[in-house]
Amino acid sequence: MKRIFSGMRPSGELHLGNYLGALKNWVVLQDNYECVFCIVDYHAITTPFEPKEMKKNILHLAKSYLAAGIDPKKSIIFVQSQVPEHTELTWILNSITPLGELNRMTQFKDKSKEQPENINIGLLDYPVLMAADILLYRAEAVPVGEDQVQHVELARTLARKFNNAYGQTFPEPKTILTEAKRIMSLKDPSKKMSKTNDEGIALTDSPEIIWKKLSTAMTDEARKKRTDPGEPKKCNIFNLHELFTDEKIRKEIAQKCRSAEIGCLDCKKILADNIAKELAPFRKKYEELSKNENQVWQILENGAARAKKIASETLVEVKKKIGLI
Repeated sequence: MKRIFSGMRPSGELHLGNYLGALKNWVVLQDNYECVFCIVDYHAITTPFEPKEMKKNILHLAKSYLAAGIDPKKSIIFVQSQVPEHTELTWILNSITPLGELNRMTQFKDKSKEQPENINIGLLDYPVLMAADILLYRAEAVPVGEDQVQHVELARTLARKFNNAYGQTFPEPKTILTEAKRIMSLKDPSKKMSKTNDEGIALTDSPEIIWKKLSTAMTDEARKKRTDPGEPKKCNIFNLHELFTDEKIRKEIAQKCRSAEIGCLDCKKILADNIAKELAPFRKKYEELSKNENQVWQILENGAARAKKIASETLVEVKKKIGLI
């Protein structure tokens, strides 16, 4: 069975974008692949963070993995910093990574603009650590969003360079792109959904909170009437309907919105109910896990032991190939 690797940063509440772009897809993949799902806490410290919140965020992410349906009997779930081989392999891969490759990374450029006062080496070296995360488990595929494709390409490049220089060691990982559309902010549909200022719907939000956020969400500023020429441009709300609303009902909503038979709030209320219904099993499981957090920590500990077994075998082979042992 082919192995895949993927991970998320523990940086606060997960929202619909995280669910549709990653978690929901991961749950399906674990039935067809040997899956390694990581909580990448070392990646999280490359951008501003609150140390007092880190452990809480790690626990939240672990509970979110499990609540979404990631099964620790099928998949390995662990915390990156608990397997030191990640940083060891990163240093080795640094020695074959051209600086120019890192300077051209889109995410590095974007993050540098966002935090000009904190353009750190970790931010620059982020893609090499990600490559080490993937190659350490000899993953053959990586489920990622479009914004991470460039990083997986670097992992492929480094795998090829290492293999050519020292002998066949790593498979060249391929990307598995989710079919879900990019989920946009409720406040500014020109931006991706985020975790701040009610711009996104958190997976743990109650039905009441979901409705409150959607009721004030921005709709299409250029909403067309039935008599306007051409097809109306789909607004952010309708894009969400495509992901959460039955096709038959969706067509009725589109027709009634266009002819002004229903208003924006009616349209949003249907969407809010559908989102709340889909997230209900997640919320229920999350609440159950919150009552026994020691069990969650134990799952992470067991996962780290399983991950370390694979990682240490890989690192020993790498060290032998480059003459360190």
